[in-house]
Amino acid sequence: MTSWIRILTGNSLMVLLTGISLTATAQCSIFLAAGQSNAVGKGDSSSSVHPAPATAFEYKWQHNTLVPLEDPAGEDYEHLQQATTGSMWPAFADAYHQRTGDTVIIVPAARGGASCHQKARLGDMDTWDTSGNLFTAAVAKAKAAAALSQGTLKGIIWLQGERDANAINSGVLQPDEYKAALINLIRRFRHALGTQVPFYIVQTGNYKGHPETGFNEVRKIQAELAGAMPQVFIVYRDTPQFPGKHWMTDDIHYNQNGLNHIGTTVAAAVKK
Repeated sequence: MTSWIRILTGNSLMVLLTGISLTATAQCSIFLAAGQSNAVGKGDSSSSVHPAPATAFEYKWQHNTLVPLEDPAGEDYEHLQQATTGSMWPAFADAYHQRTGDTVIIVPAARGGASCHQKARLGDMDTWDTSGNLFTAAVAKAKAAAALSQGTLKGIIWLQGERDANAINSGVLQPDEYKAALINLIRRFRHALGTQVPFYIVQTGNYKGHPETGFNEVRKIQAELAGAMPQVFIVYRDTPQFPGKHWMTDDIHYNQNGLNHIGTTVAAAVKK
């Protein structure tokens, strides 16, 4: 089993792995990576980006450690999931570091099939609504990462909406109910993690073979909230075009080319 030793000195972070030292620069920027399966990542780790040493880390909650960020990112722990096998997070972290010089700490906190509203919940896929486990787990994980790294939470990156779009299509959920649930989620995050924490939305794509009506409603609401709520931003809009670019692994999940493109584009948008 790999042994990690963490040394924290003020704002400086040193991680030792089998005699190799990786020393991070003074500014540690934490990003909470939340949502459902496309936030978890269904790509291909063999085509994932490899950030330069000491520039990007992942917080592992189960053992309270920081490790060099690489796919498959995440961990199957406390209701959250690990990528199978590639994600957007190495591409994001690498691009953000290149633009800012910051050391990036990713806190993966997503679960496949998770809903935003409890009415859209499918069994043990869980929900971000107050009846579920995901919000509590994500907040606890983000706080633990900040305590260990002494870094600053720079934002929540949100990839979610497919489950609720399908629930809208089936008539189980109304658009206004989804909107209220997303507003409530953002407010709960800010109550727990800081009133000014930015909320960055990657707009939801489509599900091949399913009506686009629900997905259009979700994207419309996401855009409305970005225009109405402070510090809420749309940072990626092009996921509906992924099938035409051959950037899908199946009917709903983005492949590694798509995930890498989302990551680099989101980094540029967040930097602005």
